Amino acid sequence: MQTQANTMIEPARQPGMLRPALTVFVALSLVTGLLYPGVVSGIARALFPAQAGGSLIVKDGKTVGSALIGQSFSAPKYFWGRLSATAPMPYNATASGGSNLGPTNPALTDAARARIDALRAADPDNHAPVPVDLVTASGSGLDPHISPAAAQYQAARVARARGVPQATIDALIAAHTEAPTLGVLGEPGVNVLQLNLALDALK
Repeated sequence: MQTQANTMIEPARQPGMLRPALTVFVALSLVTGLLYPGVVSGIARALFPAQAGGSLIVKDGKTVGSALIGQSFSAPKYFWGRLSATAPMPYNATASGGSNLGPTNPALTDAARARIDALRAADPDNHAPVPVDLVTASGSGLDPHISPAAAQYQAARVARARGVPQATIDALIAAHTEAPTLGVLGEPGVNVLQLNLALDALK
């Protein structure tokens, strides 16, 4: 009987994959983690220095806020912004978020009613409908803008509290009304902080 020897065929050795994998990992980390952000940040600071720096608002050499983040105002001589549901304080930029209250939630109704009562108490002679953005919070809780209608609703109260003609207040509102982005994106808005700073600058 003729026997045929069985031969063991050794599989071909695969080259080590660890070094190429580490090389690709390090290269991508440098490009996407350092190079790309650095280049984009440099271009942004060169072309849009104010926006890249946080759109900060400076008054008398002191930073008083950002054009991108609202602030709380409750005195009658100031325009009031939107409600904010951030915790533990309104307009907390480190805890951006909405209330997540549904339209049938009694807490949402109570918050809106409390704001309406505060607006009515500050201006008892104003019987106009309250604009919805004055009694609701934005999704971020940081919205620095109100609608022109919400600003106009408060104009008489602010004029009376400051002892200036309402026409002066109306002119300030018009001067600080921002058009939609590119003329079509979004709605016109009024930056509350910038408008209130302009009020304080009145002679």
